[in-house]
Amino acid sequence: MPIHELIVLMIFLAIVFFTYLSEFVLFSLFVYYKFKKKYRRILITKRAIFIHIIAIIGILCFCYGYFIESYNIEINNIQIRTNKLKDTTFRIVHISDLHCDKRPANEKNIIKIINDLEPDIIVFTGDAINRPAYLPVFKETMKSLKAHLGKFAVYGNWEINHWPNLDYYSQTGFDLLNEKNVVVKKNDETITISGLRCDKGRYADGTLGNLSSEIYNIFLFHYPDFTQYINDYNVDLSLCGHTHGGQIALPYYGALITMSKFGKKYEAGQYTVGKTTLYINRGLGMDAYPPRIRFLVRPEITVFDISPE
Repeated sequence: MPIHELIVLMIFLAIVFFTYLSEFVLFSLFVYYKFKKKYRRILITKRAIFIHIIAIIGILCFCYGYFIESYNIEINNIQIRTNKLKDTTFRIVHISDLHCDKRPANEKNIIKIINDLEPDIIVFTGDAINRPAYLPVFKETMKSLKAHLGKFAVYGNWEINHWPNLDYYSQTGFDLLNEKNVVVKKNDETITISGLRCDKGRYADGTLGNLSSEIYNIFLFHYPDFTQYINDYNVDLSLCGHTHGGQIALPYYGALITMSKFGKKYEAGQYTVGKTTLYINRGLGMDAYPPRIRFLVRPEITVFDISPE
């Protein structure tokens, strides 16, 4: 975590802690004086009322993030024009960071949403589960997603760092792209889908070094941290996840933390990096660690229609 993100996080947590500590002290004093049968304006001073308001707003925000926003999926449609296609449009649906867990999130909802979009290609940029017990939920979800031309995935840090030996994709129809390129054809036109495990960025030359500049090339990688190397290769569209858009964001500031060495520079959404379009998906699930809420960072499905100019 970049040092500036750590500082902002600590300041935010300190404000939350002292707000509710102050509430606890105020109510404790109120109860004490009530017990002593002494009247004190403990709870209705200007300072106390201000603390009450902040505390209530915090509770309401938490409830909204926990019960509402975490399930309020946003579909972002992005049109990309390219001279590398002549007459064919490829529809690609990008999802990321499902983080299947004991508390169901958006697994069932995305099946109908994505299938109704009728994608040519579905791509998943990693972080499948929070516990091995929920691997069947992940696999059933991925198996139920339909794409005309293919489904592709790469490993995220949770797959690599926690349970690297699990079988994530058998019988799901997804092709795992670990240091692999796949050519996808539609109406006699082609695009390339490439992918790397998130711990194999140093091996990018073998996967991306021979990509043709004449073909539209899409690259899947879990982290946005590979951004600094994109211009070394013929990558037209780079898709990743990992940041969750911060999962909790503040008005006018954005993500509290991104867990990326770039920090807020690439926190979520679309960026232009040299000749490459970079897109960071906010993900559909939540990290295993509390607080397991989304606030001002809706879960996301991204739809790319890549068309001739």
